[in-house]
Amino acid sequence: MKNLNEEKQGVIYAILAFIFWGLVPIYFKLVSSVSPMEILIHRILWSVLFLSILIVVTKQTRALKKILKDKKKMKILFLTSILVSSNWLIFIWAISNDKITEASLGYYINPIVNVILGILFFSEKPTKLQKIAILFALFAIVNEIISFGSIPLVSVPLALTFGFYGMLRKKISLPSVAGLYIETLLISPFAIVYFIYLVYTSANMFVFPPNYISWLLVCAGLITVIPLLWFNAATTRISLVKLGFLQYIGPTLAFLLGVFVYHEPFDEKKLITFAFIWVALIFFTMDSRYSKKL
Repeated sequence: MKNLNEEKQGVIYAILAFIFWGLVPIYFKLVSSVSPMEILIHRILWSVLFLSILIVVTKQTRALKKILKDKKKMKILFLTSILVSSNWLIFIWAISNDKITEASLGYYINPIVNVILGILFFSEKPTKLQKIAILFALFAIVNEIISFGSIPLVSVPLALTFGFYGMLRKKISLPSVAGLYIETLLISPFAIVYFIYLVYTSANMFVFPPNYISWLLVCAGLITVIPLLWFNAATTRISLVKLGFLQYIGPTLAFLLGVFVYHEPFDEKKLITFAFIWVALIFFTMDSRYSKKL
């Protein structure tokens, strides 16, 4: 009974995390009057603050010191800090420029990118269903190129930065809270320098005493930390297969927001692109479930 309750709790935590991530474009729409770069630096700096508190409260300081002394892991974490901040910046820019559907497409593509990276860098052999999934994902990208005359400049970079980020984090295998704390800490000096530049040029939207926009920018740290805590709670309670299936909640909600709430253009050409991706994900999910049974 205890294991069953744990699994139910894990599913609830996962659903909460992915719903939160799916609805997070609403937050970035609220601060769309702020430049994407300024939003990014506040997301970094306030995340450092909230994660610092979390590290102390959860008594992870000893484990953190151990990681900080590992030069190899720190080098990789510097790379992942660049990747995750780039991913955040692309996502923030996409939301600010009415490209929520394109951003959701990037996170739909991400599982397929993970398979491709496994093949290229870890000599993993794709299954037949994975090959079919990759083929349909390529069809989707080709359709975008033919229809709009260019590579999807939001979807593909989002999928690639997050894919390489996940690959490197998997290689060093660190707790996500401690890992993200170090990543944001490493990139924070650049954020501080840029914020000083904004203040010096009077281009900053964050002011003191804080106004409405300033308080919203403080929340940038919370929108990073809260879903991460739920996600961590889920990973310790349910299987990766179930977690992988539930992850589609996020981009699906973002897609629905983009089309039905913010009324982004979605014509037949876009529908074909998404149809290819959805079919690819059906094969990908079938493969995950089949592999679990073996």
